[in-house]
Amino acid sequence: MKGRRTYFALILATCLLLCGCTTAQTPSTELDETLKNKNVLIVYLSRTKNTKAVAEIIHKHTGGTLVELVLENPYPENYKAIVEQVANENATGFLPVLKTKIDSIEKYDFVFIGFPTWGMQLPPPMKSFLKQYDLDGKIIIPFNTHAGYGVGSGFETLKKICKKCKVLEGFSTKGGVERDGILFVMDGDKEKQVQTEKRSGCKELN
Repeated sequence: MKGRRTYFALILATCLLLCGCTTAQTPSTELDETLKNKNVLIVYLSRTKNTKAVAEIIHKHTGGTLVELVLENPYPENYKAIVEQVANENATGFLPVLKTKIDSIEKYDFVFIGFPTWGMQLPPPMKSFLKQYDLDGKIIIPFNTHAGYGVGSGFETLKKICKKCKVLEGFSTKGGVERDGILFVMDGDKEKQVQTEKRSGCKELN
């Protein structure tokens, strides 16, 4: 019974951290400490550092291991060039090689997975990560930043790849708009908004 209570508390903590829900019976500080007692991995891909900022907010609350995905061959800095390259990778199914290495991934119980929306899809480097590492049986919590058009098919693709995982409701928020020269925006009032934004992830408690 104690084990089941702990498990439920962990699910609740994870959900509340992302969806902003509150409960009088379970203070957020207690939930944060509960999740810190588990093995948490936060993996993210970030080009303009907005997704990185969200990942760091999560890390501040949960502890665990924070890992940025880095490629063996980085994408070009030019916006149009990277758009063309990513479109080609999506069309051909190409998976870029990751420079990032994660040791003993089997030890993690919860995996937060963060990425920007690229071409209304899950970025190819994140597909590389999901297909390279065995996440079966883990609880996956996706989060996303976008330029105003939403997550696209990113969360659905993640669920299809992670068929043997428990994938909770994803968290998505608007970040920069690189095509318009608006890059990092995740500070000040926007940072506070991200920390308190409500999402529908609480339904996953069922």
